[in-house]
Amino acid sequence: MSDAEIEAAAARVIALGDSSPRLARDPVNLPMIRTWVEAIGARAESACADPGLAPPAMIQVWTMPGLHGVRGDDDPLGVMSAVLDSAGYTSVVATNCDQEYHRYLKVGEQLAVRARLLDVAGPKRTALGEGWFVTTRSTWYSGDEPVATMDFRILKFRPAESAAAAPPAEQAPVMRPQVSPDTEFFWAGTQAGELRIQRCVDCGALRHPPGPMCPACGGGDLDYVVAAGTGEVYSYVVHHHPPVPGKALPLVIALVELTEGVRMVGELPGVAASEAAVGLPVRASFIRVDDSLVLPAWQPAGPQWLPPLTLDVTPTLVISGALATRDFQDVHHDRDAAVARGSKDIFLNILTTTGLVQRYVSDWAGPQAAVRGVSIRLGVPCYAGDSLTFTGKTVAADEVAVTGRCSLGNHVTATVRIER
Repeated sequence: MSDAEIEAAAARVIALGDSSPRLARDPVNLPMIRTWVEAIGARAESACADPGLAPPAMIQVWTMPGLHGVRGDDDPLGVMSAVLDSAGYTSVVATNCDQEYHRYLKVGEQLAVRARLLDVAGPKRTALGEGWFVTTRSTWYSGDEPVATMDFRILKFRPAESAAAAPPAEQAPVMRPQVSPDTEFFWAGTQAGELRIQRCVDCGALRHPPGPMCPACGGGDLDYVVAAGTGEVYSYVVHHHPPVPGKALPLVIALVELTEGVRMVGELPGVAASEAAVGLPVRASFIRVDDSLVLPAWQPAGPQWLPPLTLDVTPTLVISGALATRDFQDVHHDRDAAVARGSKDIFLNILTTTGLVQRYVSDWAGPQAAVRGVSIRLGVPCYAGDSLTFTGKTVAADEVAVTGRCSLGNHVTATVRIER
């Protein structure tokens, strides 16, 4: 099928407008809400102030087709997917999702969804291979009342031959510090979630990095104090090159002057170069590389910054999230199927990621803050066995910018709109 034929098929589908309503299989109900809250890990009281209301990020869950469900003949995403499949663009990945919530849904409401095709753009060359971006708009109704909308974009692509033929690349080993008798107390501290500063017992002087004797008095009787974990950026650098094993570039490395007076180096994960500044208040955080290595890091500590949240992305989280959002794509629960499709393992689905973003902001904002919209853009996949750290910043009175970062880089960047 030629590009012109694909464009002509897209024009015909766009001209059809909204599809016929597709009824949700079940009314909004408490068992599904409780399952979603448990899988996402949200606190029930912050997910929704009223237990008779559904968390807004569940909107797509209610009308998912299910394990054996089929799309209607006039479903625009299904129609365009079939067209692109026949043209050889058989692989798919979600890229963007922009949801607006007009109000929260009540238990017992029966929903229906209608969808239309907004745009088909391509062919585009991407890191995954040549493909077409397909954007649809879904509108959910309770009776005749529209209650939510979603613009959803996928990439239908033909995997690059070189990527498909090449064996999976071995990940470079992570750079590890040399642990000595002088420094082992420090690294034991990071494992325990503490910043430990060496102290001279004789004169009380603090020093970092640690050494075998006190530089102030020459004493060799040394112990440590646990730092408060607060300070400000004394200097920083934005590292673009060369590559750092286990890190996605660019990254910001900051030299922080702690409240106790010593200076310590660490990464500022999730902070853009434009947001880093000398004098920026920070607090200590920790990056768990594996069971034997935890690195000190920093998070901005001003009033506009949200506290970071780090999640272990276990197979249980990936699978329970997929099931709770009624997404039965095999790459989210079947490791063999995921590997056969070119992934190294099962990975988080976009509905779970959207839920985690809502959880992060709702836990911070509290149950009285209503979430009015979530816009996300997916980056690298977040595989089972990784960790995912959310950071956020208020950019307006009713808007929070969120970044979710895993070991491969930014998994998601998002904007959450709230109403207090």
